[in-house]
Amino acid sequence: MIDLVLVATFTLFLFVAFVYSSVGHAGASGYLAVMSLLSFPLMEIKSTSLILNIVVASIASYKFISAGYFDKKVFFSFAATSIPAAFVGGAITLNPYWFKIFAGFFLLVSAVGLVVRIKRIDQDKTSDVNIYVALTIGAVIGLFSGLIGVGGGIFLSPLIILMGWTSLKKASGISALFILCNSIIGLAGHIYTNSLHVHNIYYWILAVVIGGYAGSHLGSTLYKNKILIGILFIVLCSAGLKFLLV
Repeated sequence: MIDLVLVATFTLFLFVAFVYSSVGHAGASGYLAVMSLLSFPLMEIKSTSLILNIVVASIASYKFISAGYFDKKVFFSFAATSIPAAFVGGAITLNPYWFKIFAGFFLLVSAVGLVVRIKRIDQDKTSDVNIYVALTIGAVIGLFSGLIGVGGGIFLSPLIILMGWTSLKKASGISALFILCNSIIGLAGHIYTNSLHVHNIYYWILAVVIGGYAGSHLGSTLYKNKILIGILFIVLCSAGLKFLLV
């Protein structure tokens, strides 16, 4: 007999990975949204999100960086502080009440940030990154990322684009590697202080590999996905409100 919940989860994870990877993201906010809407146990959410993030971010990093969409200076300006902060955040176990508050807030902000990022027109002329601002912001994003099990790219990419520190396409490569590093370190911190809680993880990994490869391949070439972003915006808002209100 077909497990409809498993099929629905597999399909939604694939969809999330496809949409997010097309813009250089790994999909953590989408995975949080799916797991919230399908009432996953809270103890599984952080571990599952970080593992799937690592898989998709690895694919997206390779595709975008290979295509030449990357800026070392901008990346290291944020990663230098975000990576150690992500370990600290990953090692902290939040009270379920506060986890839901932080995750709900993150999903709502992510919904807005994703739309802002997609609406931003690509630019050729960029300015130098402010190293002190970047290091400070990197630490904050890294800590928050580790706390709730995300990579932080959903915050980083709109910021560096709106500040004029990089182009839209390069932001995708920078964010993908940023997410990968934060997710690996965040998971390490999580495992260091907690046991790993996952269920059906191999199915979910297969789903995001398929979606992540297809999305990052099309996103690094010519794909446009405004309709899917609109759908994802609704999903993120719904899940965010569920975390905050239920």
